Amino acid sequence: MKKIEAIIKPFRLDEVKEALNKIGVSGMTITEVKGFGRQRGHKEVYRGTEYQIEFVPKIKIDLAIPAEMVSKVVATIAEKANTGKVGDGKIFVTPLEQVMRIRTGETGKDAI
Repeated sequence: MKKIEAIIKPFRLDEVKEALNKIGVSGMTITEVKGFGRQRGHKEVYRGTEYQIEFVPKIKIDLAIPAEMVSKVVATIAEKANTGKVGDGKIFVTPLEQVMRIRTGETGKDAI
């Protein structure tokens, strides 16, 4: 099993979610987050005064998936989240040792 964390632009969420559903991803957790990477935020103007916005709004998608689906899921997220501009985001893949569904006590792939 693997855990995938994807940080994407908020307006790409619906496309990513629909594409993941089509390839068989049955569940995900979505979190509104803020952060910055190489772009170091951006500047905005309010009433004639320029402000530096250091943390850019993003969406974090957390997925627990079987290891055999990793390449398909990563490719799908990368395709649907890509705008070709700075700040498209990142995808992190890490090993997932154990999963347990609290209600039933199921573990492993059965709990996903």
